[in-house]
Amino acid sequence: MKKDNLLIEDYNETSDFSYDDIGDDHISTGLETPMKANPFEMSDAEKKEKISHLFNEIMDVLGLDLTDDSLKDTPKRVAKMYVEEIFSGLNPANKPKISLFENKYRYNQMLIEKNITFYSNCEHHFVPFTGQAHIAYVSSGKVIGLSKLNRIVQYYANRPQVQERLTNQIAEDLKEILNTKDVAVIIDAKHLCVSSRGVKDNTSTTITSYYGGVFQDPTKITELQNYINK
Repeated sequence: MKKDNLLIEDYNETSDFSYDDIGDDHISTGLETPMKANPFEMSDAEKKEKISHLFNEIMDVLGLDLTDDSLKDTPKRVAKMYVEEIFSGLNPANKPKISLFENKYRYNQMLIEKNITFYSNCEHHFVPFTGQAHIAYVSSGKVIGLSKLNRIVQYYANRPQVQERLTNQIAEDLKEILNTKDVAVIIDAKHLCVSSRGVKDNTSTTITSYYGGVFQDPTKITELQNYINK
C-alpha cells in the first residue's frame, strides 16, 4: 500500500505510519467515524462535567492561571461547545429529521445545492477545517427539502472528521434517503492543520468528490462542474 493513498480500505493496521504521518497526510481508516463500543452510556451532562475537568487539567499543565476571570470558566465553555455544538454530530439522536416529497413536477434533471458552508474539525489535531459543499442528485420519484441538504452536511461535519470521510458519509446517506445512486458530492475546504501548523501553507485548499450513478458519466461531471463554477 502506498503512503500517498489517503483512504485505507480493508486495512486494519497503520503500523507502517508514524502518528505524524497519519496526521500530516490526513489518513483515514474507513467510512465510519471511529467510535468505541458504548459511546452513549454517559449522559450529555456527565460528558460535559468530565470534559470540563479534563480540560482544566490541560490548561493547568500548560501553565495557565485558572483563577483569572478570563480563564476560570473556559473548561466549562469548551465542554459545552464540544458536546452541544461542534461534536454534536457524533450522537445519532441529533441527526436531522428528513421529509421527502413526491416529485410532482416530474423534474428529471440534476438538482444542485451549491456553496453550502460548513465548519468541521480535523480528527488528527482537533483544529478546524472549513469550506463549501456542493450536492447534486437526480430524483427517483422523491425530492428532499433544500434546507435538509444543509442540515445533513452540518450533521456529518459536526464531529472529528477527515474530509474524504465527510464527502462519502454525506453521499452514502443521501443515496439511502433518496433511494437513488444518482448522487454527487464535492467539497472544497481549507484546513487549519495545514495552514496554522506543520507545513504552514496558507493558500492551498483540498477538494474531494463523490460521483455515483449517472454522475459517473464524464459529460454529467462536466455539466455539474460548469453549474458549480458559475
